[in-house]
Amino acid sequence: MNTRSHQQITPELRAWIVAQAQAGQPAEAVLQAMKASGWDEDVAIDAMESTLRAHLASQPATPVQPSAPAQPSVAAQSGEATQQPTGVPVPEPALSESPLYLDAGDRRVYVLQSMRNPRVVVFGNLLSDEECDALIEEARPRLARSLTVATKTGGEELNDDRTSNGMFFQRGESELLRRIEARLATLVNWPLENGEGLQVLQYRPGAEYKPHYDYFDPAEPGTPTILKRGGQRVATIILYLNEPERGGGTTFPDVQLEVAPKRGHGVFFSYDRAHPSTRSLHGGAPVLAGEKWIATKWLRERRFD
Repeated sequence: MNTRSHQQITPELRAWIVAQAQAGQPAEAVLQAMKASGWDEDVAIDAMESTLRAHLASQPATPVQPSAPAQPSVAAQSGEATQQPTGVPVPEPALSESPLYLDAGDRRVYVLQSMRNPRVVVFGNLLSDEECDALIEEARPRLARSLTVATKTGGEELNDDRTSNGMFFQRGESELLRRIEARLATLVNWPLENGEGLQVLQYRPGAEYKPHYDYFDPAEPGTPTILKRGGQRVATIILYLNEPERGGGTTFPDVQLEVAPKRGHGVFFSYDRAHPSTRSLHGGAPVLAGEKWIATKWLRERRFD
C-alpha cells in the first residue's frame, strides 16, 4: 500500500502547522512531531510548505515571525517567509546510464552510491594511497586551528562547531594539486577555474564539525562581499586521506545518511540554491579513535580568483 496516497492533509492539520510557525517552533521539530504521529516524511514536508505558502499569501503584510531570532521558524526554514531562491546549474557526474565506473581523465573512479535528493554520490578509487600521503605531508607544516567563513563580515572566524586543524592550498600551487584538481573537474563536469583551492583538515579524537550548510547565507550582511569572488558555492567534494579507527563519518542528517571515511574514497554533493530545501545539511561526526584527515574542494558558480 502506498502510505502517502492515503494520508490526507486536513484543515485541522493546517491550522496546527500555522500555530507552530507562529510560536516559532523549528521546522525540524515540527517535522519530527508529525513523523512520530505516523505521517510520511514527504507528506509532512508538502503539508508544511503548502500550508505556510497559503497562509502567507493570505496575509502579505504580516508574515510569520519566529519568537526567538536565534532559532529559525518553520516558515523561515521551509522558505515560505521569503521568496525561495531560484535554482542554478550545478556540477553533475555523468551518471544518467548508471555506470559502475567513470573516466576522470587520468584515473578510473568507482561509483559506489548515488542519491538524487539530496544529490550525493560516493566515489571509490578517487585518490591513490601515494596521493593521500603526499597531501597530508604537504599540508602538515601549515596546519592551524580551522576557521569558518564569517558571513556577517565576509572574513573568517573561529567557530566552536568546528574543532579541526586545517589549511588551504592555492589552486594549482603544485603538480600534485594540479593533477587532482583536473581529475575532480573532469569527474563532475565543472570548469577547473570555478573551484576554490583544496582545504586539508586534521581531526584528532573528539574533533568534529557539527551539521552545517556549505553555501553562504544570503541573509547575512557579509555574503555580498564573499560572492564577488566566484558567486555562490554550488557543490562540495570531500576526499578521505586516511582511516580513523572509529567514527569520523560524513553525515547528512536530513536523510539519515553517513558516509564512512574510507581512504582514497570521496563524497560529492551539490546544492542548486542557498536554501535548506536542497537537504544538503551535513557534518563531520566526532572521531572516536585515531585521527581523520580529509581534503575538501568547494565549487563555485563562476570563476574563482
